[in-house]
Amino acid sequence: MNLLEKLSLLIGRLLLGMYFILPGVQKIMQFDTMSQYMAKHSVPMINVLLVITIALQISGGIALIVGYRGKLAAFILAGLTFVISIYMHNFWNLPEGGNVAHETQNFVKNMAIMAGLLIVAARGTGPMSIQRKKPYVPY
Repeated sequence: MNLLEKLSLLIGRLLLGMYFILPGVQKIMQFDTMSQYMAKHSVPMINVLLVITIALQISGGIALIVGYRGKLAAFILAGLTFVISIYMHNFWNLPEGGNVAHETQNFVKNMAIMAGLLIVAARGTGPMSIQRKKPYVPY
């Protein structure tokens, strides 16, 4: 793997991780507002799911950035992104006067982020990771 590939993986992981960490922290700071927003979208068990979402976003984002159990973190975050998209950006089910273009854009953006996460889940986080394959050393 050349330097460009290594740096691309590192920067890509950083950007993907920040995409989850920042909203996770924002959800903590605006817990009541987010709860109300989720209620408008008929999300069940809001208090439980919001806490789980915050924990997954922050821990998964950190795991991606540092490259520790990055494949698992990416896979879980891909699933979370899918569920959030179905509930929160359901452009196909908006009431009359809803902002269909905005929600469609958010849904498609999230599918692209999910694609990047699935690539990391399949290919790994690369050599610039805390958890990387150790070379075989015979004893």
